[in-house]
Amino acid sequence: MSKIKIFSLGGLDENGKNMYIVEIEKDIFIFDCGLKYASGNMLGIDYIIPDYSYLVKNKKRIKGLFITHGHLENMGATADLLSQIPNLKVYATKFTKYVLMEQGVNANNIIEIKAHKKINFGNISVFPISVSHSAPDSVMYVINTKDGAICYTGDFIFDPSMMGAYDMDLGKIAYVGKQGVLCLLSESVFSENVGHTSPNHKLIDTFKKAIKNAKGRVMFMVLPTHLYTIEEIFQASLNSHRKIVVMGKKLQNVVNFGLKEGYLSVASDTLGDLSNINDNNAILLICDDKASPYNAMSKIMNGYDKFIKLKSDDTIVFAEPRYDSNEKILVRLENDLAEMGCEIVNIPSDKTILHHASSEDLMQMIKLMRPKYYMPVKGDYRYMVGNADLGYSLGIPRENIILKQNGEVVEFDNGVLVPKTEKVKVGDYLIDGNSSDDIGELVIKDREMLSENGIVLISATISRQDKVLLVGPEVTTRGFIYVKDSVEMIREIKKISEAIIERNTTPNYVDFNKIKMEIRDELSKYLYEETECKPMIIAVVQEV
Repeated sequence: MSKIKIFSLGGLDENGKNMYIVEIEKDIFIFDCGLKYASGNMLGIDYIIPDYSYLVKNKKRIKGLFITHGHLENMGATADLLSQIPNLKVYATKFTKYVLMEQGVNANNIIEIKAHKKINFGNISVFPISVSHSAPDSVMYVINTKDGAICYTGDFIFDPSMMGAYDMDLGKIAYVGKQGVLCLLSESVFSENVGHTSPNHKLIDTFKKAIKNAKGRVMFMVLPTHLYTIEEIFQASLNSHRKIVVMGKKLQNVVNFGLKEGYLSVASDTLGDLSNINDNNAILLICDDKASPYNAMSKIMNGYDKFIKLKSDDTIVFAEPRYDSNEKILVRLENDLAEMGCEIVNIPSDKTILHHASSEDLMQMIKLMRPKYYMPVKGDYRYMVGNADLGYSLGIPRENIILKQNGEVVEFDNGVLVPKTEKVKVGDYLIDGNSSDDIGELVIKDREMLSENGIVLISATISRQDKVLLVGPEVTTRGFIYVKDSVEMIREIKKISEAIIERNTTPNYVDFNKIKMEIRDELSKYLYEETECKPMIIAVVQEV
């Protein structure tokens, strides 16, 4: 009897934080280790990663982490995981390895793999197959077991015109399908999009038109790991007699690596340098960041960039995905750019810069793989349901279609799905800045309180010898009330605080904890009655 378990620590019913676990007997295989960017209401949080406690507890059973491609939603949390499991082996293709190292992953942890080269682990093997995506060297993984293959697609589209590092080996996929697939895990992000994603992902004509119609410089806002988009910009600039200037060390490193390894192609005399920035016919490639969207252009527009100053005849092309969460930021930015006279070009609504599988792509993958069981992953739950419906329309029985949430375990015994309700602990770690520690929900609540109602600080000093009040109580506020216009309220706050301090002070003992609690409780009631606001109240009482 063989036992296989499949579950997710992140990626189900959400965008990003992708992490899928396959347990075969006692061996653990991890597929992808991504992060999720925080929404605007998570004050100060840069990104979110999965709770790794299950993996840390079972680290001796882990055979390796297998990354599908070099996008942060799929590999951006690898360094965080390695901080807890330092000896973990990470399997990745060449470009993905480069991105991992740029993210701070030690090269000694990474084992570079090639598509279609089997990786053996005793009776089990992992087989990577090349797929087409916006990042080069993208792969899907096939885990070969005696009960059939477990396949995880990662991100993919079907486009026969994508060649080289973006090619997809349909023959290998079809061969695996003929050998027998026990369970297929397939992405769901674009499941509601009718038809194939291709050719709507081809943007070279849009870029050519923008360059041709531009009166002055053209600035392309790009994400650094979307090399397919950067290559399209290079191809669109051919014969335009414009110099391309790559701005920023991060983007320069990616472009240099891409040119060196053959992922990008551009004539050497087409690339310019900082001396060409102000040329009227310059094309500027500017690196944006999904953690702080449109921040680079905001800096330029507000005059904080030390190299680029906007001109009224500049054309700005936002050659990056447009997300609902940052729609307001982009609209404000476009409005300000328009006031400066700049021409703005966005990706047309019928085009997409994201290379995810639409309905026909998903159905084609199902037809090629012919899985016994089908498990939609990656994306909001409604997209997973849409993906499940596609599987059902192709003849997969409802009972063989698996819809789960993070942490819910799918178990196969001897190749048959077992109706169990086992659940693994899951959760979110909230990361702020370079710290790898979880910020936690309480900190977020404190930040929300500070942002909405401000803070009131009560400070007082008591004599250690005589147990009498020496200084204070003093009242300091930030973001709550304007002190000069609230003299009576400040006087009342002092009066309430002084009374609390005196009744909790005896000649022999000062109950500091009770003073702080009562100040917080009584002032909260008083301030809410007066202002209908609930500021954060902090009492600092000390002895000297």
